[in-house]
Amino acid sequence: MSAPIRIDLAGWTREATFGDHRAFLSIFEEADRLGFDGVWFNEFHFMDPPIPYPSTHLLAAAIFARTERLRVGSSVLVLPIHHPLMLAEEIAQLDGQSGGRLDIGVGRGTSADTFASLGIPHAEARRRFEASLRIIRAALTKGRVTSNEGPWRFPETVIGPGPAQRPHPPIYVAGSTAETLDFALTEDLPLLLSLEPPEGRQLAIYRSLLERSGRHGALGRSTLARYVNVAPNAAAAEAALDGLLDALHVRRLHFAALRGEKPEHVKRPDRETVLRDQFVHGTPEACVAQIRRLADGTGIRHLRCIFNGNGVLSNATTLAAMRLFAGEVLPALQEHPPLRAVGD
Repeated sequence: MSAPIRIDLAGWTREATFGDHRAFLSIFEEADRLGFDGVWFNEFHFMDPPIPYPSTHLLAAAIFARTERLRVGSSVLVLPIHHPLMLAEEIAQLDGQSGGRLDIGVGRGTSADTFASLGIPHAEARRRFEASLRIIRAALTKGRVTSNEGPWRFPETVIGPGPAQRPHPPIYVAGSTAETLDFALTEDLPLLLSLEPPEGRQLAIYRSLLERSGRHGALGRSTLARYVNVAPNAAAAEAALDGLLDALHVRRLHFAALRGEKPEHVKRPDRETVLRDQFVHGTPEACVAQIRRLADGTGIRHLRCIFNGNGVLSNATTLAAMRLFAGEVLPALQEHPPLRAVGD
């Protein structure tokens, strides 16, 4: 019997979070009842127009108060813009309040505007990211920490109460550069692999680093992401797919324009490639087979499923797909009780 595959949710980011607050939280109350293992949210600040949930941890606290078993993760916490002592204390409290249901995705951040608004040199992002992560891990593991060098310097400081998960909540590193992936490897931390663009380039770099270093790495503890297009039959799945692919490309064009890229420079991947690299698609039986192949091929048994196309589909459409998936796909993937993550 194969090990269970952890199935989380993602995709409620930026414009996908607009709407009634209670209705938004009810999505995750239902996800908890349906048997999904977790949900992930992104950290964005000072957006125009403003978004409802710039703080992933405040949102996580609201969800934890309304659920019994659902985990909540950050994808990601932008470490360079936070003081690590304050963030470590917040993580410990939230993990304790939730009974050990917190996951921590961390990254350097890509928005130079956010750094500028906070008066932090963007060129310091990597240095601050690496220093912050080491301080946070030490604080959560030991309950006290000191720093005599780097961006943050302080005397021995007590951090508590300790987190429910030991030595600390699971920490995942997001990044696409060789420097960040090598840092994750050195720290023996799993990866929060991307979907836009898909993870192929990240995995190629990481495996090259593994080969050169001779280390085992933490790929098996990492997490992948896929768009999910599931329907009761193949004809219905195909009928929904074309509109979803069109909407996703329009979304890519929109965010490329915000970055100053010209539309003609945003290549639309062919259908076969996008289905292979970014989708779980088809009937429930087809979805089970694709997820198992993905897990066997990568060695990664943790998948973040995006049912809403990152906000291009309505919550009603998204919930209908989640219910079908929960009723017919989850039982086949979770031959053991649902996987519960532990600290690395």
